[in-house]
Amino acid sequence: MEQLKQLGELRHWIAGLQWFFFIFVNIIIVPIAVAEAFELGSAETISTIRMSFIVTGLACLAQGILGHGRPLLEGQSGVWMGIFLTLVTTTAAQGIPLYELGGSLALGVIIAGVITIIVGIIGVGPQLAKLFNPTVMGVFTFLLGVTLLQIFFQGMLGIPFGVSDDAKIDVPVASLAILIAIIVIIISIKSRPGIRSYALLIGIIVGWIVYLILFGSDESVVTGESSLLFFPLGKLTWNTGIVLTAVFAGLLNLSNTFGALKGLDDLENTETTSRDYRRTFSITGLASISSGVFGLVPYAPYVSSLGFLQQTNLFDRVPFFIGSFLFFLLGVFQPISAFFAAIPLSIGSAVLFVAYLQMFNSSWNFLKNVQFNTMNVYRIAIPLFVGIIIMTFPPTYFESLPSFIRPFLSNGLLVGIFLSIVLENMIRWDRVGN
Repeated sequence: MEQLKQLGELRHWIAGLQWFFFIFVNIIIVPIAVAEAFELGSAETISTIRMSFIVTGLACLAQGILGHGRPLLEGQSGVWMGIFLTLVTTTAAQGIPLYELGGSLALGVIIAGVITIIVGIIGVGPQLAKLFNPTVMGVFTFLLGVTLLQIFFQGMLGIPFGVSDDAKIDVPVASLAILIAIIVIIISIKSRPGIRSYALLIGIIVGWIVYLILFGSDESVVTGESSLLFFPLGKLTWNTGIVLTAVFAGLLNLSNTFGALKGLDDLENTETTSRDYRRTFSITGLASISSGVFGLVPYAPYVSSLGFLQQTNLFDRVPFFIGSFLFFLLGVFQPISAFFAAIPLSIGSAVLFVAYLQMFNSSWNFLKNVQFNTMNVYRIAIPLFVGIIIMTFPPTYFESLPSFIRPFLSNGLLVGIFLSIVLENMIRWDRVGN
């Protein structure tokens, strides 16, 4: 009842707009990038954008009311986005058509969503959290940052996703994107906190306007009507390697929940209960199942919400509910979704490139909790270097491997995290070298 009264206060609506813009800049480019990577048509692209808005808004409201009850963005996961876009490149080189990749990913995402719900129901979240110690989380965040920044930098340079032998850097587009990235960095470093929190939004608006002035409408802009479409990436199909890779990615995605909730515990001096974990995983699993149906990148609590909360001090749930509901309304009205589909991918990639540079700081904060010496440094050197080296390999290198394991072994992010989990749980590194 008290929160209903607070909805009438202007200050909560102003704070709600800040939440809305934070959700917007983190989510808007994800469905656009995936739609371009999977070469979707106008109707499918607008449909995925609309459902991204709708599912994100509902997932945030559900978590705030029925789940963990905290002001945390429940958004399309960076882990999953990296998996989606890197698989487009690696599977194309291996001759797997996009519709088969999309259909198998959808099936794997649905299975991963069901597993996430089961994790929530049986309450094994705290036990799984023990696998993700500071070393694993440090490797995870660093490799995730490398994966996403590589994707965003490619978008900044105007290079299309997927495999293309004749792809070249679009120098005019790349120059503008790099300039926008520099402007966002300067605003983030030099401006007052009140302006700094809008740096990403300023970058998108200014970059979009300048892009239209210099280049006109983007060729990838989509127009027209759309209905809400089921399985736009491809009808459900079974490719063992892709499905297993998706399921493993879903298990790794659980680390976002642990990172976000543990981080907020430190900020609010609270403790997340087993009941909170059960409800959180159940809602995340439901959102992920809907992602498989509607061709979206699956969901997880955003660790980046912690930085936003520290910057704005908006720990009250009411502004969070307002911002989430406004974002939900974006998807309800189809013309609005079609309008935002016109954002140039290079500009969106430039803004997100800057945003995810903070992944290095997250990784560093985890690794500061680990004591290294010349003998136990292998616990981080092996997974980090192997993961990065695999990222540099052409997809054709993996064609000699069995097809069921190829999508996993050709993904440096997944291999690096898997090696880190195995090494941390096989060897007692704290005793090595002491």
